[in-house]
Amino acid sequence: MNDARGNPVGTSSQAALAHAEIAQWRMCSFFDVPLADLEAASAEDPQWMLPHVLRAGFLLSLTEPALLPDARAALEQADLRAAHAPPRERAHLAAASRCAAGDWHGACALWEQILLEHPRDIAALQWAHLFDFYRGDARNLRGRVARVLPEWLRDDPLHPYLLGMLAFGLEECNQYAQAEDVGRQACARAAKVPWATHAVAHVMEMQGRHEDGRRWLNDTRAVWAEGNGFAGHHWWHLGLFHLEAMDLPGALALYDEHQGGAHAVLTLQRLDGAALLWRLQLLGADPGGRWADLALGWDLGPRDAGHSAFNDAHALLVLLGLHDRARAETLLGAALRVAERGGDANAGMAREVGVPLMRGLLAFDAGDMAEAIRLLLPLRETAHHFGGSHAQRDLIELTLLAACAAPRGERRLGRALLNERMLARGRTPMIDHWRVRLRA
Repeated sequence: MNDARGNPVGTSSQAALAHAEIAQWRMCSFFDVPLADLEAASAEDPQWMLPHVLRAGFLLSLTEPALLPDARAALEQADLRAAHAPPRERAHLAAASRCAAGDWHGACALWEQILLEHPRDIAALQWAHLFDFYRGDARNLRGRVARVLPEWLRDDPLHPYLLGMLAFGLEECNQYAQAEDVGRQACARAAKVPWATHAVAHVMEMQGRHEDGRRWLNDTRAVWAEGNGFAGHHWWHLGLFHLEAMDLPGALALYDEHQGGAHAVLTLQRLDGAALLWRLQLLGADPGGRWADLALGWDLGPRDAGHSAFNDAHALLVLLGLHDRARAETLLGAALRVAERGGDANAGMAREVGVPLMRGLLAFDAGDMAEAIRLLLPLRETAHHFGGSHAQRDLIELTLLAACAAPRGERRLGRALLNERMLARGRTPMIDHWRVRLRA
């Protein structure tokens, strides 16, 4: 049998295949989680390997250390059923196993091989796209989708989700006009495509279009705000537009309503909360007890350090917000040990960006602005190797500006950085805020 896009599958059950199809739609649309659908697929065909691989891939894509045992257990179940699986499904097992072992680069290479043979394999594309994002590989965020898109039928129900991926990849490659155009095309279709609304919001963020951005996200709220696992990140983007307008009370209100500890279940959601509170603090707002609220349920200790260098740096922000210097330094030490001894993708990311960033943040928190600037300034050239988006990594740039504007900062450097920022974003209230501080 083949699936709806002509990919060979290892089941003869139409019912199992239908459940798996819904699960794959959930993964690329972020509407609800696919686990119940995958369980239903396995119930219809207990010997089919692919639902177990899909379960593992979904869990791994959340970058949550606590979910690793479940992902590995799913891979073990898949391996028990691999003997009679078609080559495509066995290739998926190999790629997901690489990912579970921390070899994100190797996993993406294997997903690419699947796509060369089966360009309409949505699972391979979805996971490669997400881990391109986690690895900071902007070129493949755009190129991987571009290589397969012409092979898809325009009336395929999942086609708009490919446009959303392409729009985000274009934005991360600084092709803003094309990114906005493709993103709006995806949003004009009948399907709800939160990845596309998010991509257009990224364009507006990078261009300083804070009024356009607020209008866009409010106008498209019906697409992303209800029943969608990606909603929290959209609220974060709306918060960034409030910050660009220097509406700090508005950003705090958004945080309280949509991003506090009660709304954050996964680390991916908590990262946005930490990033927003840190930016608010840099701009002069007092988060008060919100740092403690965000820390509830988040393991900020050294046990999980090294699973994601990006996540480690954001966990450090929370500890600095809590003024818990001892735990912050313990977390840095654990991340450093993993970086020095590890050989996986995140160890390399930590060595190049994660550990220097954490050290720079600690120096900034201690008031050693010269050291903070020394550590943070070179990261402007390498931060993309850290994963995340331009908008997320802008936290480094904003911390640099704050260090330059401090009493013992480097005002001339700060003005130069601000001039560069103004060329990209135009004159915004936040730009004016930094101009005043750098002249004080």
